[in-house]
Amino acid sequence: MKERLQLIVSWPVFFILAAILFITLPSCQDEVKSTFTYRASIPVFLEMHSIREADIIIQPSLGLDDPGKIYLYEDFLFINEPQKGIHIWDNANPSNPSPISFIPIPGNVDLAINSGMLYADSYVDLLVFDISDIFNISLVKRVEDVFEQMYVDRSTATIITYKDTVITTESEIAPWGRGWSWVLAFSDASSGNRGAGASQSYGQGGSMARFTLLNAHLYAVDETSLRVFDVIKTDEPKHLLNINLGWGIETIFPFQDKLFIGSNTGMHIYDASVASEPKEMAVYQHVTACDPVVVNEKYAFVTLRTGRMCPMGVDELQVIDIQNPYSPKLLKAYPMLNPHGLALSGDYLYVAEGKHGMKSFLVADVLAIDQNQLEFLKSMPSVDMIPGPKSLIVIGPDGVCQFDYSTPDALNPLSCIKVKKPVIV
Repeated sequence: MKERLQLIVSWPVFFILAAILFITLPSCQDEVKSTFTYRASIPVFLEMHSIREADIIIQPSLGLDDPGKIYLYEDFLFINEPQKGIHIWDNANPSNPSPISFIPIPGNVDLAINSGMLYADSYVDLLVFDISDIFNISLVKRVEDVFEQMYVDRSTATIITYKDTVITTESEIAPWGRGWSWVLAFSDASSGNRGAGASQSYGQGGSMARFTLLNAHLYAVDETSLRVFDVIKTDEPKHLLNINLGWGIETIFPFQDKLFIGSNTGMHIYDASVASEPKEMAVYQHVTACDPVVVNEKYAFVTLRTGRMCPMGVDELQVIDIQNPYSPKLLKAYPMLNPHGLALSGDYLYVAEGKHGMKSFLVADVLAIDQNQLEFLKSMPSVDMIPGPKSLIVIGPDGVCQFDYSTPDALNPLSCIKVKKPVIV
């Protein structure tokens, strides 16, 4: 595979480089220098024809390095390694999950599973893997150029992606932004979710999903749009249309015949009763903040947080009345520390509070959630979770951990899959 590392010369980058040059110039005064380490996302240009020519060979299980999204299908746990591929674990016994294999998929950040077919993005392409025999996985279809927003030059099939690079430097002051989180450029996506369709069985993902399945259709969101695929024939997805949603789109969650789409500025509600042509019902707007969502018949639960991509946001849990989906209304907002993903299981809500831990609430009375906090596990930093049939699956800095949540107010730890690189929260 050919890689050409290039520097994008734009005014923000020029300013950053000028600032770095300035702080390294000699001075007539005595200097006290410090060493700073930070992660920068450097733009990398790739040619899709080289990626498509490379064979995808299923590999023995590898250790988790930098896990992204989690997805549950039957007794198997799928863990995305951003830009690299998907790990598969046997999770029949959540107290002792065992690794099975690794699917190397360049540019992968999203996945969903439909009746033994795994859908995964590979930069601009959608791939379909037959996983009906989990020990004999095969690539059965590649749908090209469906995520074309990554192209920088269609004529040469050149795409842009970003490579995390650890940089150590000496200076009198820390680089722009200070510390580990300084970023030159950033690209992120998410994956997975659950739905229902005739004669089809879907998997289940977390609240950070960007892929989801509903009524024999696959829905995928990027930063600005919703893509619709017909997957009635599960191994032959057909790209039907793109729907412009504006900017800052982050997550998608299906419920009954509706799609709830989280963005930096609000929640979009779409009627998907005609699955091939979802129609906008309403847009609930809030202050600019990072925004996953889960719902039940009456309410949408939305976490808003401040962060690197939404520094002007707020940290809170919002409860939105969606009984009239054409006119969603805020019922109440509850202060949080820095909420990320969340999960709803009956009357119990679980909230990932980032580096602060994980909280659980009884939400039968949505106007008194703050009075019904069940637990605050400060020792369990978390970013997202799946309430599965056998366990509550939580991803955090220490890896992917599972809990017995049959007693909702007293989570019982079952297991943890450790990772080499902690998730930064």
